[in-house]
Amino acid sequence: MPGLPVDSPFWRFGAFSGAAGVMLGAFGAHALQNIVDPKMLTVWETSNRYHIFHSLAMLFVPLTITSRDQAKYSKSGWLFGIGILLFSGSLYTLVLTGNKKLGAITPIGGLCLIGGWVALAFGV
Repeated sequence: MPGLPVDSPFWRFGAFSGAAGVMLGAFGAHALQNIVDPKMLTVWETSNRYHIFHSLAMLFVPLTITSRDQAKYSKSGWLFGIGILLFSGSLYTLVLTGNKKLGAITPIGGLCLIGGWVALAFGV
């Protein structure tokens, strides 16, 4: 049925992102535990926590969208999606590669996540 939340690209992205978050969390807990420094494992866990929380937020976005205000609330979905990729993606990659230069990308992702919440609250 058209118009249901499951028809939204934000619903699909959130659902697939959540599944990826669970897999990456399990990978970190089992495969990385004896391989990476405990400090880096904490970075992985932080990345995964934000990944999962914001995947859930993505699932909420389609519930706020009506035909009247679609453009307003869809901004929050895009910001959450970009934020997950930049914030969590850069931290996952940092842990796997040890390339600390990737840490420069992380705050941009964090700003996108914050912007997603603000856009969701105010429909901007």
